[in-house]
Amino acid sequence: MQHVLRISRKIDYGLRAMIYLASISREAVVPFREIARQMMIPEDFLAKILKTLVDHRLVKSARGPHGGYALAQGPEAISFLDVIEAVEGPIAINVCLDSDDACAKAEACTMVGVWRRGQEKMLEVYRQSKLSEFALKPDIHGQVGFVQLLGSQAQAR
Repeated sequence: MQHVLRISRKIDYGLRAMIYLASISREAVVPFREIARQMMIPEDFLAKILKTLVDHRLVKSARGPHGGYALAQGPEAISFLDVIEAVEGPIAINVCLDSDDACAKAEACTMVGVWRRGQEKMLEVYRQSKLSEFALKPDIHGQVGFVQLLGSQAQAR
């Protein structure tokens, strides 16, 4: 059985929400329930993630009857790494690369160079991946989201 390095649900849902916001008009403000519905994210989990994204100034919120969420900057300025680090904090592929909990053997370890190179490559991919590249295209009714896209695929079959 293969072991996989996994992206957490928190990161997955945070990226889904941000991709949704990157897919709509910059002037639009979307209620979190709509984001949750369109991107198939549990509402209670999404509410916490959006608060974190607001705290990190990646998302802005508007209160009131027409309130909701929008990107705080253009989707071309926000990377996957920005979102990942906002929702989970700095990432390290091995504990020896974690500055807060570095391995005592790192100085003598022959593997640390591989972990460091792997981490640098991974971070570079996430840093270069901008939300604007992953924005969803509207369906024939102008709707954006997994709900519409999955429904369109099912109808095409």
